[in-house]
Amino acid sequence: MATRKEDFESIRQIYTVLVLHFVDGMKQAEIATAMNLSPSKVNRLIVQGRRLGMLKIEVQSPFQSLVDLEKRLVEASSLDGAVVAPTVPGSTETTIQYVGRAAANQLLESLRDGDVIAITGGKAVSAVVDNLVAERTFDVTVVPLTGGVQGKYYTDVNHLATRLAEKLGGKTMLMHAPLFAESREQRDMLMEMASIKAVFDLARKAAIALVGIGSIQTPGSSYYDLLPMPNPDRELLQRSGAAGEFLAHLIREDGSMADYPLNLRLVALEPKALANCRKTIGVAAGPEKVRPIRAALAGRYLNSLVLDEDTAKAVLDSMEGIREVA
Repeated sequence: MATRKEDFESIRQIYTVLVLHFVDGMKQAEIATAMNLSPSKVNRLIVQGRRLGMLKIEVQSPFQSLVDLEKRLVEASSLDGAVVAPTVPGSTETTIQYVGRAAANQLLESLRDGDVIAITGGKAVSAVVDNLVAERTFDVTVVPLTGGVQGKYYTDVNHLATRLAEKLGGKTMLMHAPLFAESREQRDMLMEMASIKAVFDLARKAAIALVGIGSIQTPGSSYYDLLPMPNPDRELLQRSGAAGEFLAHLIREDGSMADYPLNLRLVALEPKALANCRKTIGVAAGPEKVRPIRAALAGRYLNSLVLDEDTAKAVLDSMEGIREVA
């Protein structure tokens, strides 16, 4: 009986210390003073409590529904990770800024000194750059993955690369080439020019790729801001089977290259060139991005995805719908 009493007193003491430390937030020295114990005794009691299985820590987020969506996206795809930001009803711009902030944090958490970061243009990537606040400088190099289109802040990839490098305290190599060549032959020639080839060779070795995922739905698609002609052949576009845009290439539902003539005139790396990146972060927001995201996932072009809540739900619903039909 005495032994059981001693066990009870020991367990009671351990329990009290655990509650004071992990629930009430008291430091071990404060507990020692309050209970007339030595600090080493308090530490031993905490260790004993862990060993006896008396301590179970559960961490819950106020945004648990978003965390659950992230887990579902990873389980349903080949992604290594996903980040879901809140959707702001009625404000596409604010939603994109939330996604941009989340992607900026993802980028900062992934960076190492010496990294090469390869980026595309696009509204979402621009939002990442806008929201990036680094607490220290990084010895990194930022390079474009595509040629550029001047005229809008988000289509000029050189401008975005320069701003990103400045915010990180790194350097950049710029792409002095248009996004679309006038012909396939000119495209091949441009890709072999020493200055352009040097940028793309470095981009192929990138540790991190930060890429937008484009829609070809109208209105609102920024893909049409990239094109060399104001009125593309919509019928030809539809016949190509394109579901979305990735690295300025039109891709089908399964992630393969669409049969679209402009794909052959692109001064850009192909999506498969990112296969060796340590981390390829896709950034997107909005209902028009559901098909493009699904296509990029089908092509296994991403290992990390940052998007908003409503878009994440729609992507998962559409993927589950495809599985049910199959």
